[in-house]
Amino acid sequence: MHRPTPEFPQHLRELYARFPFERSLADDPISVVRPLAWDDRRAEVAGIFAATLAVGNTTAIRGAIDRLAEVAHGDVGRLVDPEWAAERAARLRPFRHRWIRGDQLNHLAAVLTRYYADHRTLESAFLTGWEGNGFAGGLDALARTLRGRGRAPAGYRELFPSPLDAAPGACKRLTLFVRWMVRDRAPDLGTWRRVPTGALKVPLDQHVHWIAYHLGLTARRSRSWAAVEEVSEALRRIDPIDPVKFDFVLCHTGISGDCPKHRDLAVCGPCSVRPDCRLWRGRGAAG
Repeated sequence: MHRPTPEFPQHLRELYARFPFERSLADDPISVVRPLAWDDRRAEVAGIFAATLAVGNTTAIRGAIDRLAEVAHGDVGRLVDPEWAAERAARLRPFRHRWIRGDQLNHLAAVLTRYYADHRTLESAFLTGWEGNGFAGGLDALARTLRGRGRAPAGYRELFPSPLDAAPGACKRLTLFVRWMVRDRAPDLGTWRRVPTGALKVPLDQHVHWIAYHLGLTARRSRSWAAVEEVSEALRRIDPIDPVKFDFVLCHTGISGDCPKHRDLAVCGPCSVRPDCRLWRGRGAAG
């Protein structure tokens, strides 16, 4: 198994310290979510819809979130207003983003409306699982809450996978949502206050997984929940208080092209973690 150098923690901290956050923030879905987050409830509603729509490239995702905000006349709080249910259903009917349909989003809004009638925040749902079974249990409880009960549109429940499913995938979108809600440092929203940042798992998208694999943070070639656990634990050894703070940097290093995913000295030369990368390890600059 490829492993990073003993100096990897220092190299990763250097990558983080030198990263151009402002450049990449504009390309991230959170840049669209933050203006919709007027209060804790709206932050949570905007966050769960945005995370659900986080499929495809960042430009398409940001566009989908913008279109959803237009459906709600700029106020995502309306999506969970029971008095707005009929208009919501009509306005969402033509909505499409990749394989996600407006009727599915309308059903999600209805599930949330019923939930908020009795609960202040989705953090309560997460905690029911987390307190006994850790992060995976919390994500499972959250997924089951969002799946709801009774009849649902085709494909709806598949939008909310759980790490406790029979063949668990990375559950990237729900893990991303929880990161947004828990971390109280930029760029995240920090509206949940009972889940410690040290318990978070990395939202393992294709960019983070590719970089993590090539840095030796996991030997798994597929984005499984086991890979999530391995990468998260490797990052936790570097920063046990806030391990997923590195997620944004690793993700946007891939998105921006700062990591070309092949040997290119002109691009890779200044990279702080180049000595740890399996593409470069043991090779000279001209190799």
